This record gives sequence, structure tokens and C-alpha cells, in this order.
Amino acid sequence: MSSSLQPQIRPNIEFWQERKDLAAAFRWTARLGMHEAVANHFSLAVNEEGTRFLMNPNQVHFSRIRASELLLLDANDPECAAGPNAPDPTAWGLHGAVHRLCRHARCVMHVHSIHATVLASLADSTLPPIDQNSAMFFRRTVVDECYGGLAFEEEGERCANLLENPMHKVMIMGNHGILVIGSSVADTFNRMYHFERACETYIRALQTGRKLRLLSDEIAGKTAAEVEQYPELADRHLAELKAILDEEGSNYAT
Repeated sequence: MSSSLQPQIRPNIEFWQERKDLAAAFRWTARLGMHEAVANHFSLAVNEEGTRFLMNPNQVHFSRIRASELLLLDANDPECAAGPNAPDPTAWGLHGAVHRLCRHARCVMHVHSIHATVLASLADSTLPPIDQNSAMFFRRTVVDECYGGLAFEEEGERCANLLENPMHKVMIMGNHGILVIGSSVADTFNRMYHFERACETYIRALQTGRKLRLLSDEIAGKTAAEVEQYPELADRHLAELKAILDEEGSNYAT
């Protein structure tokens, strides 16, 4: 696509800003090594009911995803799961169920990032508040203890039901990975990034074999609330990542 054509084409693509944000999140997730080959998936609701959503095309590497190539799907239309341009079946099963059943989950990101998946592999998969990052998630996670195989529709609905409480922003999928929800791409990506960082700190602390320094419930809860209210933190994080991609000449926004 020539640069001279882009200004004319972009306004004609539905949900262009949302597409750019989501494409940038895919690119940066790959750069951080938090993706799983050509699996894993992100989605973003684009209607008030939350049932129409953007999603990555089937088995395209995160580092190559472009805004214009994102699929626009309807969680209430099973025909979306068929045909040559259908999403990955597990992506449809998991994300379709979440967008049908959890209206508050505007954006959904599922990854098998290393340290979060290590946490999901432990008999006790809770994340204790041992630093500022981990305190962000105090009483804001839910652990799925009943992994049932690949996330086809029945498994996807079971997982979606675990997110009924809007306070739970991260599902630690036991024996699997994590699923993170939020109000926007920026909000969800920022949460996913910091959860992986918190898990890395926790796993490395465990490796020392020494006693952990736990924050009190009072301070952990206070910290979580303060981070949630911190002005523009998530939006600025994503804006800076897009600025870096733009400076590098990335084609994510095409």
C-alpha cells in the first residue's frame, strides 16, 4: 500500500482507531516474547452490547498482524466460526463466550507468557503481594482450577463464567496460561504486561528459597486502588509503544 493512498483508505475501514491499538498490542506482545508461536489471541468489543468484536486472523504471527487484517466477528452468529476467513476455533470458543457472557470485558487478551504460565502450573497459583506490581492485582484475580483441554465452545463458556465478578480482571488459567480483561486495549495490555512482570518477580523470589516479604492486606489493597486511579497510565503506555513503532516504520497501522 502506498503512503499516498493510506489517508483515503483509512477512514473507510470501520473501527480504525480500535484496529490500530489492537494491532500495536499484538506487535509489542511479540516483541516481549509473550506470545505462543501462531496461537494465542486478543479481542476487542466494538458495540455497546459487547458482542461484536475484533480479533486476530487465524494463525497469523503476532509480529505480522496489521490493523486492516483484523477480523470483525459477532459472538451471537455461529456462522462466524465457519468459512475460509473463520477465526481459530479455540479463539472463537474462548473469546466468543467471554464477549457473550461478560459485557464488562470489553477487551480480552489470552497468552501463555512464560512467568504467568509458571504461576498457572503451581499447585497454589495465587499471586501474593510482595511488591508494587503484584499488589496491583490484590483481590483482582481468579484462579481456574478445572482445566478441561483446548478452549472450544463448552470450555470457553466455563471459563467465561469465572469472570462474572467485574473485580476479577485476570484469570489465572491453571495448567494453561492467563486471560486478562479490561475496558480498552490500553487498559488490558497494561494489565497483562504488569501481571507478567509481577509473576517474574514472584518466581525469581521463590527461586532464592528465602522467606518472602509480604505486604499487608491493607497496603496491598491501597496500592491496587491507587494504581487503578493513576491518571492516564495505561493510555500513555500504549501511546508510547505506538510512537516507537511509528518511528521504526512499522506497518502495524495499515
